[in-house]
Amino acid sequence: MMVKTKTIYICTYCGADSPKWIGKCPVCGEWNTYVEELIANESLAQRAIPGAKQNTTRPQLLRDVTLHEEARLDMSDGELNRVLGGGLVKGSLVLIGGEPGIGKSTLVLQTVLKLCGMKTLYVSGEESSQQLKLRAERLAGCDSEACFILSETNLEQIFIHAQNIQPDLMIIDSIQTIFTKLADSSPGSITQVRECSVAILKYAKETATPVFLIGHINKEGCIAGPKVLEHIVDTVLQFEGDQHYMYRILRSIKNRFGSTSELGIYEMRSDGLREVSNPSELLLTQNHEGLSGIAIASAIEGARPFLIETQSLVSSAVYATPQRSATGFDLRRMNMLLAVLEKRAGFKLAQKDVFLNIAGGLRVNDPAIDLAVISAVLSSSFDIAVDRHVCMTGEVGLSGEIRPVNRIEQRIQEAEKLGFKQILIPRMKGLDDLNVRIQLTQVRKVEEAFKLLFG
Repeated sequence: MMVKTKTIYICTYCGADSPKWIGKCPVCGEWNTYVEELIANESLAQRAIPGAKQNTTRPQLLRDVTLHEEARLDMSDGELNRVLGGGLVKGSLVLIGGEPGIGKSTLVLQTVLKLCGMKTLYVSGEESSQQLKLRAERLAGCDSEACFILSETNLEQIFIHAQNIQPDLMIIDSIQTIFTKLADSSPGSITQVRECSVAILKYAKETATPVFLIGHINKEGCIAGPKVLEHIVDTVLQFEGDQHYMYRILRSIKNRFGSTSELGIYEMRSDGLREVSNPSELLLTQNHEGLSGIAIASAIEGARPFLIETQSLVSSAVYATPQRSATGFDLRRMNMLLAVLEKRAGFKLAQKDVFLNIAGGLRVNDPAIDLAVISAVLSSSFDIAVDRHVCMTGEVGLSGEIRPVNRIEQRIQEAEKLGFKQILIPRMKGLDDLNVRIQLTQVRKVEEAFKLLFG
């Protein structure tokens, strides 16, 4: 029986459809995002999934619903378990996005190979079985007797193989390469990605099989495909980092079974990714005594505190317009902090080139590193080194005041654990009862901090 098709127009940003082309999407408000797609009248999500149990649920009162703790699968990876909220939930659909070559496939493959007693099906639409075998041999110490490899892009064939194997875990690498015969468009198009994702979600829920989807991101940094893809899945993880640096960060953007404030840190090596349990020791230079332009900040990314090194270089401007450059930090916020130094503290930086770098290739959004940023800038401008036993935390306001930050106790304990003798913190109440050996120096304005640092 031949499947009938029809032509519709779909928004590439939000996934909304329209029978005709329109310039502005009425759902998301974006312009020129509608593209023509051929779709089938019968959706793949309406078809029965091979091997799936028919769902016969009935409405029930809220008071009659019984609560039970979700059974989680240990992924043999402490960082991944933390980001997932304590482990992988059965029947969940997890989307991992990231730039090409950042290490998404390496992370998933080495995790799968470490699992013991769990039958897994690794479906690759980008690499052959021989390529996956070479990658698995490169991952030192990783071997599995229950990992099946399948190089296939046809979704119907994938479900047939899954019915025969009945895996405990399935990986799709990547969702942009999978296609279904019910849609005439090419793989990676809006229709194909949406139809395949909905069908995979149905398979995961009806068979209680967790599925990892690997997805690419576009040049704007968003996961390629319609925005509805992120609404379909249960968890969205972002794997990010600079390819020229060794550190990678796994962030949780959406998680129906855990917190989105967790993140995992990995170190990219020739034999795979290594978990970084204590990132503070690796992100700090071992010895920067006597070097100006360096200040240590106590930051919190997600739910874990760690100390980072902020580096700055201030020099006389060669051109008429001074240069402003920031790596790993918001450039607009750096310009605001420089304006605060000029207006409130009286430091003339209008004719200076200012370069800022967060060591280790990390990108930090915590406003508590404002005090370390301006301290590093002035340290480079005066060519006076900050004491290497001093770290700091605090948000800088537009009037030059140092504002309180959240979870100050965790920041102080992290600095004490790494052997710092003094920490500059905002003036806050309730810190006198802390039983710590590190010296707590409370400052209210940026001028007070500069007098303590530079005399």
